[in-house]
Amino acid sequence: MADNESVKKTLLVTLALCVVCSVVVSAATVTLRPLQVANQALDRKANILAAAGMLQAGVDVEQQFSRIKTRLVDLDTGKFTDVIDPVGYDQRKASRDPALSESVPQEQDIAKIQRRVKYAQVYVVDGDDGAIDKVILPIKGYGLWSTLHGFIALERDLNTVAGIGFYEHAETPGLGGEVDNPVWKASWHGKHLYDADGNVVLKVIKGRADGSRPESAHQIDGLSGATLTSRGVQNLIQYWLGGQGFAPFLANLRAGEA
Repeated sequence: MADNESVKKTLLVTLALCVVCSVVVSAATVTLRPLQVANQALDRKANILAAAGMLQAGVDVEQQFSRIKTRLVDLDTGKFTDVIDPVGYDQRKASRDPALSESVPQEQDIAKIQRRVKYAQVYVVDGDDGAIDKVILPIKGYGLWSTLHGFIALERDLNTVAGIGFYEHAETPGLGGEVDNPVWKASWHGKHLYDADGNVVLKVIKGRADGSRPESAHQIDGLSGATLTSRGVQNLIQYWLGGQGFAPFLANLRAGEA
């Protein structure tokens, strides 16, 4: 009888400990969630600033980001829209929502995103003269092992690259992971996206661009030993800066019709 009671007590104590631990973990999750969300938002802002070459070490990120306006673009019309609050809009969540996204036909899905959002967040920096100084656009596409999520920033001519950065991916360190290499990212600065006819000509090439040749103005060195990641970056640039992505919006913005 004593043995039975001992087993029961052990089970009861174990069960009680499990319940207490579950409550503590759940409470911690609920308590820390707002902090996690705030940190994620702050990290996103830092990445947007970094892509635009505006991030300053030691300066409050929120203070720096106050120069940037978050806007929403209807990708079908290529124009700004207020149909949804752009600040609270979760674009990644929207890409999974049939009401806010659409399936990309396989023959058009060169970036392998599967679904394209109807509305995309863009980030606008105004110059001292009141004109748009920079535009930062979200980009994503599949590399070798993962979907790369990042931003590309354009100068006020909307054709010259101000910077690029990927804030999330799972590419191979030392190979495809070199998309994070500051030297490689810096090589994008000053490159041209479009030709005179509005075609996307910016290209990640195999090997190194020859700076003595005129076509180097729209060529990016490929990542050594990472052909598929390089191709993935090329494809996502081709898609998001093309007609299915932000090209109509950029054309409207140049014409003052966005």
